[in-house]
Amino acid sequence: MSMSMNMADEAEDAILAYLKDNDEISNSANFAQDLGFSHDDIVNVIRRLHGFRLVDAKDIRRERWVLTEEGKTYATVGSPEFQLFSVVPPEGIAREDLQKKLDPAVYKIGCQQAIKNKWVEMAKTHVSKKVQHADDKVKNLLLRIQNDEAVNQEDIDALKRRKLIIQQVWKGNSVRKGPEYAPKRKRAVTDLTRENLQRGDWKELEFKEYNFSAKGQPVEGGHLHPLLKVRRQVQTIFLNMGFEEMPTNNYVESSFWNFDALFQPQQHPARDSHDTFFLKVPSSTKMLPEDYVERVKEIHESGGYQSRGYGYDWKREEANKNLLRTHTTAVSSRMLYALAQKPFAPKKYYSIDRVFRNEAVDRTHLAEFHQIEGLICDRGLTLGDLIGVLHDFFSRLGMSKLRFKPAYNPYTEPSMEIFSYHEGFKKWVEVGNSGMFRPEMLLPMGLPEDVRVIAWGLSLERPTMILYGIDNIRDLFGPKVDLGLIKRNPICRLGL
Repeated sequence: MSMSMNMADEAEDAILAYLKDNDEISNSANFAQDLGFSHDDIVNVIRRLHGFRLVDAKDIRRERWVLTEEGKTYATVGSPEFQLFSVVPPEGIAREDLQKKLDPAVYKIGCQQAIKNKWVEMAKTHVSKKVQHADDKVKNLLLRIQNDEAVNQEDIDALKRRKLIIQQVWKGNSVRKGPEYAPKRKRAVTDLTRENLQRGDWKELEFKEYNFSAKGQPVEGGHLHPLLKVRRQVQTIFLNMGFEEMPTNNYVESSFWNFDALFQPQQHPARDSHDTFFLKVPSSTKMLPEDYVERVKEIHESGGYQSRGYGYDWKREEANKNLLRTHTTAVSSRMLYALAQKPFAPKKYYSIDRVFRNEAVDRTHLAEFHQIEGLICDRGLTLGDLIGVLHDFFSRLGMSKLRFKPAYNPYTEPSMEIFSYHEGFKKWVEVGNSGMFRPEMLLPMGLPEDVRVIAWGLSLERPTMILYGIDNIRDLFGPKVDLGLIKRNPICRLGL
């Protein structure tokens, strides 16, 4: 509860009056106690006077050890180890009988500590003393701490580990006269009233200065998250380039569409639980296109279409496993399969949605992130087409200098990592991955032999971090996001 105006004025007058005849209030707590005020109230008044520069206040901080409830109990009745030692007779005692004599918690802690102190010996059924006399060092230490006597650091650490003592921090102030000190604070007036004019006392009044640089209340309004803004920007680029969006509402996918359909072998490290989140319930999928599954099994085991395959026993139960999709390429495999079931027509597809990886979280990695993916399906496409499309796509994102580096992906051949020159960092930064889908992936689906698919993918977070100058992904996405980042953005204009 806040103190009343009268009490605040009394406390203020008391502090200023005391400093008139004395150099210093050395301890605000003692001062409050002597005058019958609460310490919190005195500290608030001191802060206000310090703000007006009538006084100079310095913070005092004192740390002391105090007993916890458990510590207070042991200071009164003795430590558990001493209680246990005290009830063991010279000839020893059966463990069962000893247990009955003590509270269960006292018995448990007492056993551990008494054995550690080498006071007692515990056989299977019998407990005997190893020493005739023992000092209750713990009780003595607790009493010394209670009486504010000095105790060495080693003992403090031992009691702290046992949670028998806890550090209490006391904060207060020492106070001296300030540069504007006066025995009575002259109250500056904020308003000129009719009464002031009638009485004529307006001539003597001291008015509080206007603070013209004070900020008004921040306006609360809707704002877009940087990720959503960049997502919209990327979406617009795809739409301008004539792409259509793939349905990505399946976060849960089967291993078949996520891995097998993409010609990713079942013993590939990405299919390990260290890298992928597998579902417990439902753990496996019920529906897969059987004739297609058969062709995928064939290409994995013994190859076909001029490929040797991987030469291993392909297991259906492995393909049935449900998981949180590790890439949106799982959606691409479904879309291409659906395309193969109709007379062929060229397509341009894109998606931007969430994917999940079982990764250790650090400043550039999260266990979930957003993947941007684009693919073009047409007859006779080449790597040159892919490079041309990538130049077009990334230049619209403001990245005009690109380089490509050969890479390996299980489902694309040839594959290329994409690098862009970053003017701010003055270096080449990896911005994505790309390639041409393998015949081993496309032909079992039933697509014509001369159809090629070029594809590329990147995360949404990386370009957003670059565009907004954020160097820790946890500041952008996840539970630790600073909402101020969003509110500091320009005002949200929907539809622009």
